[in-house]
Amino acid sequence: MSLFDLQLETERLLLRPPRREDYEPWAAFVADEEAMRHLGGIQARSPAWRSLATMVGSWQMEGFGMFSVIEKASGQWVGRVGPWNPVDWPGTEVGWSIVRTAWGKGYAPEAAIVSTDWAFATLGWEKVIHTIDPANANSQAVARKLGSTLLRVGELPPPHAGKPIEIWGQSRQQWLARRHSTADNA
Repeated sequence: MSLFDLQLETERLLLRPPRREDYEPWAAFVADEEAMRHLGGIQARSPAWRSLATMVGSWQMEGFGMFSVIEKASGQWVGRVGPWNPVDWPGTEVGWSIVRTAWGKGYAPEAAIVSTDWAFATLGWEKVIHTIDPANANSQAVARKLGSTLLRVGELPPPHAGKPIEIWGQSRQQWLARRHSTADNA
């Protein structure tokens, strides 16, 4: 099976590696000023192409990257969620970015849970972090839903260096204990 055949599913979402067909919704997402407020600012079409190509390249080079998140009911691309760890990143991250029209539906935690399970089980990661802009209360709430806590304040590598970023996270052991506890109480 090719990496590009990989699919993770939740009740409402399909997660798969990004494809060329994702470019138009990806470009629209990164051009949305409100959606990009805590993600480094808007991108024009040309940088949007490069950011999508970077994610596709991460899958080729590393065997992982953020997944494209597809809403099963509509077949629409609704965001990017999943493992991310470029050179000089502050750790093994599971991140999330959802299109504004899908905010408030619980897609970020739903996709982050299955992505984190996959990162621990398949990639063998020992910890997961989430880099969050200190002003991004919505992402902080998602991190809390995942059981993550604020670990420290740090910064990202260039071109984002110089701006403080919160680093939330948890260990594989904490994640598994919480997942088993949740399953036992269901």
